[in-house]
Amino acid sequence: MNVRRSAAALAASAVLCVGAAPVALAAPSPSPAPVIPSGLFGQADPTYDGVWRQSFALLAQHTVGLRPSPRAVDWLAGQQCAAGGFASFRADATKACDPATPLDTNATAVAVQALKTLGGHASAVKKGVDWLRSVQNEDGGWAYVPGSPSEASSTSVVISALAAAGERPADVKSKTGKSAYDGLLSFRLGCAADPASDRGAFGYQPTGGKLPANADASAAATLAGLGKGAVVAPAATDTPATAPNCAADADPAATDPAAAAQGAAGYLAEALKKDGHLTAVTPGADQPTPDTGNTADAVIALAAAGHKQSAAGALEWLKANSAQWAKGNPAALGTLILTAHATGTDPRAFGGTDLVAALNVTGPTAQTPATGGMSEAEKDKDGNGSGNLGWIIGAGAAAGVGIGFLLSGRRKENKN
Repeated sequence: MNVRRSAAALAASAVLCVGAAPVALAAPSPSPAPVIPSGLFGQADPTYDGVWRQSFALLAQHTVGLRPSPRAVDWLAGQQCAAGGFASFRADATKACDPATPLDTNATAVAVQALKTLGGHASAVKKGVDWLRSVQNEDGGWAYVPGSPSEASSTSVVISALAAAGERPADVKSKTGKSAYDGLLSFRLGCAADPASDRGAFGYQPTGGKLPANADASAAATLAGLGKGAVVAPAATDTPATAPNCAADADPAATDPAAAAQGAAGYLAEALKKDGHLTAVTPGADQPTPDTGNTADAVIALAAAGHKQSAAGALEWLKANSAQWAKGNPAALGTLILTAHATGTDPRAFGGTDLVAALNVTGPTAQTPATGGMSEAEKDKDGNGSGNLGWIIGAGAAAGVGIGFLLSGRRKENKN
């Protein structure tokens, strides 16, 4: 569920351009920077993460009892194409989508979760679910870009969306009869995994005939296996996370999504013990650095699995070290608010930061259920769009948060 996945569209666009002429790749023509819509959260270029960051911002506001601005909700709903899918961002939503519109499963999945949670968008949710069903691969899983090979992270976020929308993932089957959970469990490292510390983990996608353990995929798969979405209520019980029981004659987690989720939680708990947080090796670096987004994902996953204490150290690390990472970024701030919610932590006093206030200033003013209506600042924004519409961001701004971790996050071979 982390903010880096929202930037994955950049990598997807690169994949789609592989067949382009070498001269075009060597000297691409610059694209004009998009104008930031007045209903959208954030000031950075939304080309690769507009729907993702909007969905997380709206989910976070709803979770803390705020009523998101109707303009913000309408912007998200308006991004949906007639077929039901969402692209990462459409600058002109009044223009009908065509076959060339780059719809993706991740944007669609988080938008479905947000619109379902907010209520009042049953038709949009159904269309989104139907589109996700229509692009399921034969192995039961999903890819970021429909038609590409399945991978664990996208399969997981789609399953979470299906569950949030009231679907039974076990009943969502491909043309070959493979269920969504069949697709997910194909990325699990079972009791035969070597090294043994990888047992229970999920891999993103096979590389060179091997399936490396991947923390991002493991966190997302934990939520999916438990049938939960991005919003996780604090668990009533708290037990230590444990590794899979490989002493038994059979490996029940090989076919049981919930058991597999618990195994993935055990893997994450062990991975967090080393440094108190997860790490990743960024492109061009030779040493691992703290991976804030995946650490937040791991905390949410452990809380969802009923292992809050196993995430306690990582939660404290996030309180002390996440402020700069999340500054001004709606998806990151929303993720941290959901982390606080899952662990029963006050998001308004998260290591000295009021996450809710920090999120609210990045977008249209939310309404409180008690008062409704708009503040004077919100009215000013509605008047002539001078708030966010005046911001024109350079095309490379999306790289500011998350994109540096893309290859080492979703596609990394890092064991942590």
